[in-house]
Amino acid sequence: MAESVDKCVLSNGMVVLGERMEGVGSAAFDFMLPAGAAVLAEGMCGAANVIEDWIFRGAGKRDSRQLGDALDSLGLHRSSVVGSSHITIGSTLEASSLSEALGLYGDIILRARLEDEQFEPARQLAIDSVKGLDDNPRQKVMLELRERFYPPPLGRSTAGEVAELEKLTPAETKELISENFNLSQTIFSVAGKYDFDAVRRQIEGLFESGQTKKAEQVDIGSRAGKYTHIHNDGAQVHIGLMTETVRPADEDYYNARVAVSVLSGGMSSRLFTEVREKRGLCYAVGARYHGLKEAAGIGCYAGTTPDKAQETLDVIMAEFNRLADGISKEEVQRAKVGLKSALIMQSESSSSRAGAIGGDYYILGRVRSLDEIKERIEATSVNSVLGFLRRKRFGDFTVVTIGPKEVKI
Repeated sequence: MAESVDKCVLSNGMVVLGERMEGVGSAAFDFMLPAGAAVLAEGMCGAANVIEDWIFRGAGKRDSRQLGDALDSLGLHRSSVVGSSHITIGSTLEASSLSEALGLYGDIILRARLEDEQFEPARQLAIDSVKGLDDNPRQKVMLELRERFYPPPLGRSTAGEVAELEKLTPAETKELISENFNLSQTIFSVAGKYDFDAVRRQIEGLFESGQTKKAEQVDIGSRAGKYTHIHNDGAQVHIGLMTETVRPADEDYYNARVAVSVLSGGMSSRLFTEVREKRGLCYAVGARYHGLKEAAGIGCYAGTTPDKAQETLDVIMAEFNRLADGISKEEVQRAKVGLKSALIMQSESSSSRAGAIGGDYYILGRVRSLDEIKERIEATSVNSVLGFLRRKRFGDFTVVTIGPKEVKI
């Protein structure tokens, strides 16, 4: 898996990254725009979702219909993600259409029409998405959990709040775009089949300007309470819990990832075996690593019935705590195989690599090669993982439940 990363930094500070992938006919690209949920002003929760939709409703010489037709004619598989730090927009497409697609995205980012009559449909879609969370309590409980686990504004809901969305105006949203679509802090990444010199020249022509702007400092507050219950009259209790762990830049990052895979990396993992199979406490259980630049945690979800909710939570916490008491060589090996398998699948996906190299650069200030990641995973051992777990034991859980019955922490 030998690979190298192409890179240049425009005079305005915009970073351009690329990774060639041999044997593919596709290209994928992402623009990471520094306008995520945590970056926007207080009282604008959800505005990033409105922005992400509104900028695609007409740009440059094209109205909404014409822009949609132009994008569809290129056979783009579009992607848009609102995260804590960025709005990321991009596409995967046949490599021969890359230049034309970048031209369209230049209009979308720099010359979106932002017509008032197109604002209301974009805002209503965002409102409907938040209301739809009531029908998806698993997603809702994890959004609520992150909001309480991370200190504000880092955990601010990426979906938004209905009350704040309903008050949002076109003028306020235009101002947010003007303030936060900061090219100096934007990261562009491309992966797959491409000519980096050609891409670089085009990006320079589209986006380079003499303007530079420093990133706004985000003031980080204090975490919310340890336990929150959201009443729901349904027949299920949805449990979310999260505990602090090392950030992606930490030396123990790969030990943490292996530890999480031992805990919840498949049907032989501890949570699945102990909570679901042996005790029959829940119909779904799983944990995963979640990392931001500023903080990280291990989040866990379980879906169960009211009469089993307390025992489910107790057993999950016990499994987190028991991990430091001992791990077998076989468990570590299975975890490493699972992580490397996921890495191989990522290496075959241009869209995954475009997202990964952009995310790496933002969080780490550099791009990890696939070989480096594989070597770091392989270098972990029972001793290294246990050493990490004993130095930084899991605890101080933040818990959120949705259902008819509370639990005790």
